Amino acid sequence: MDSSKIRNFCIIAHIDHGKSTLADRMMEITGTVSKREMKAQLLDSMELEREKGITIKLTPVQMHYKGYELNLIDTPGHVDFSYEVSRSLQAVETAILVVDATQGIQAQTLANVYLALEQDLYIIPVINKIDLPAADVEKVKKEIINLLGCEEDEIIGVSAKTGLNVEKVLDTIIEKSPAPTKQQGNELKALIFDSYFDDYRGVVLYVRIFEGQLNKNAAIRMMAAQTNGLALEIGTLRPEMKPKETLEEGEIGYIVTNLKTTREAKVGDTVTIQHSPATTPLPGYKNVLPFVYAGFFPVSNEDYKTLKEALEKLSLSDSALQFEPENSPILGFGLRIGFLGLLHMDIIRERLEREFNLDLVVTNPSTNYQIIMNDGSELEIKSAADLPDISEVREIREPWVKGEIILPKNMIGSVLNLIIEKRGLQKNLSYIEERAVIDFEAPMANLLTDFYDQLKSITSGYASFNYELSDYRAEDLVRVDFLIAGHKNDALSVMCHRSEADAIGRDVTKKLKTIIPRQNFEVALQAAIGARVIARETIGAYRKDVTVKIHTGDRDRKAKLLDKQKRGKARMKRFGKIDIPSDAFTVMLKRD
Repeated sequence: MDSSKIRNFCIIAHIDHGKSTLADRMMEITGTVSKREMKAQLLDSMELEREKGITIKLTPVQMHYKGYELNLIDTPGHVDFSYEVSRSLQAVETAILVVDATQGIQAQTLANVYLALEQDLYIIPVINKIDLPAADVEKVKKEIINLLGCEEDEIIGVSAKTGLNVEKVLDTIIEKSPAPTKQQGNELKALIFDSYFDDYRGVVLYVRIFEGQLNKNAAIRMMAAQTNGLALEIGTLRPEMKPKETLEEGEIGYIVTNLKTTREAKVGDTVTIQHSPATTPLPGYKNVLPFVYAGFFPVSNEDYKTLKEALEKLSLSDSALQFEPENSPILGFGLRIGFLGLLHMDIIRERLEREFNLDLVVTNPSTNYQIIMNDGSELEIKSAADLPDISEVREIREPWVKGEIILPKNMIGSVLNLIIEKRGLQKNLSYIEERAVIDFEAPMANLLTDFYDQLKSITSGYASFNYELSDYRAEDLVRVDFLIAGHKNDALSVMCHRSEADAIGRDVTKKLKTIIPRQNFEVALQAAIGARVIARETIGAYRKDVTVKIHTGDRDRKAKLLDKQKRGKARMKRFGKIDIPSDAFTVMLKRD
């Protein structure tokens, strides 16, 4: 098709502002999907996506409307997948910014707008859910004008659920959004903006052709990964696969390859032809690295092989997923897995439990730390248990993040207190109409456990939060170990700032006291930094009334029996084994 008749666009928004519903209506109006095949969240194919009401994997779809070819990419809204969003934005010329009329601009909206402006995209502002009784269209219009500097008549009010004004959005895309620009060169340059593994066909790439053209059965090369493959089938998505012989410049489509894993063709990579490769790749590629780590252990050790195979299967489609074997004296064999964030971790855990019927114990999530040794060598650790002998360590660096919180003006005080409590630094405070935007920096580890829950509870759910990794900084960090009946448990060890160690020690020992069941002997719970104990709780023993069979008031006989019981309990304390429930290993995630 003539490239002047092609329009490539994506939909960006905060979670739950109606991206997928708007995509559904567009497909219905353009006749891409018949009414009989239509269902809510059509592009969200995963069961988890439907249940949680969020987009996890982005999906492209091609529509034909009034003689134009419209290529839509429905992007994920969550911060964990922001790199995927940035690659999708690079693959298009236009972004439809969807804002909920009842909630207004939120943190992820801002983050995605900045990404779109960086890529120099044409932005079409859309206010969704205008038919709801709680909608405040005028207020949200002011917020959008403030943010984008656009005119009021450029903002389109729609109801994605009923289809009101969705045709107007499609007409605006055709009339105002730019067509793909014609490139001078003939070398093939195609951007991979998503990839997944199909059990029957191998790795499938979603690409945007920036230069040249791609033919079926061509020998292709991934420039950053430096891997070669074959384009076994190419075509467009409507939303099911429609094979073609050629993909032209400006088009968005798919390539079925003979690759075995997505690590050979990562998101952001450039596809070119093997025999006449492009000299320079498309800009913006980076290797996405996980920075949240957690230990996954099967409840029964017999399931370890199943867990490993399940993760290998999931990692074929998810190149950001990294794992390595881990062994714990208490939990047995397991895997330490790296994630992009807490939502990513939650999704993988649920998929393992549902799709592979695994019963898992998940340890407290931690981040990675850079260790500088006395001899100048560098080391990276992913859990507190890996920390080398502290006498050989010169400094420990922890990751810090840049965060952004959007909230109502009257709640600024309590949120600033929360940021300070987490060792954060407030950098900037600005306003969008009735809302405040707080820019801050904070250590990643302090935001991992319950920061989001606390933020939601002190702002009654009105605040939204977005973050990105900034850098690594040297801090006074210590490893806090937890001893149960004198035995150190590595799976419970945490890294924290020295100033927070006492409070964390007291807090965790108190929680463990409520979780670990009472035994027939006294159990000491201790928190320690090295050999120094900083907190202690004691779980009292079950007592049996051994004097019940004495019917006289003879003190000596009672004392003799109580003394015998005391000696028996002391012996049990030396040999007794303690049953530690799986809840104990996620104790840092639970607030109360």
